[in-house]
Amino acid sequence: MARFITITLEQRGVSCTARLLDEAAPRTASAVWDALPLSAPVFHGKYARNEIYGLYEPFAERDPGRENTTITPIPGDLCWFTFSGDDLGNPAYGYETEEEHRAATGIIDLAIFYGRNNLLINGDQGWVPGNVFGEITEGLAEMAAACQDVWMGGARGETLTFARSHED
Repeated sequence: MARFITITLEQRGVSCTARLLDEAAPRTASAVWDALPLSAPVFHGKYARNEIYGLYEPFAERDPGRENTTITPIPGDLCWFTFSGDDLGNPAYGYETEEEHRAATGIIDLAIFYGRNNLLINGDQGWVPGNVFGEITEGLAEMAAACQDVWMGGARGETLTFARSHED
């Protein structure tokens, strides 16, 4: 039976629904599902293009490792990235996380892609494959408009929340 999640930009009051890709990314989908709900300040992609994401302390018993990876996510893809704290240590990223804590725990990046022509390459890291663990099935156009507003209007004060959908 398919599992669905709701993704919300809290301040903007915009949500979309996504289906977890249990067949293609079972470890990643289960790790996310088991940890829900998850909320964090939202960021807009600086390198990947049409992406918003939240950074979370590791929440899975075990990191899922790579599965169903891509470097060219399409509109509606949900991706998981695992970073060591040192991976995101460059001050150019603008993260306000305490560096020692970040280096010790690592970071999980849960992202949604809302437009075309994304390429997961980073000037410091090179190629950054992500695990595609879900796909937006409802509300992509509204979410894309809100994501564009995060880009042009600013992310400060906005929260990205992933929660179990009541439609499942």
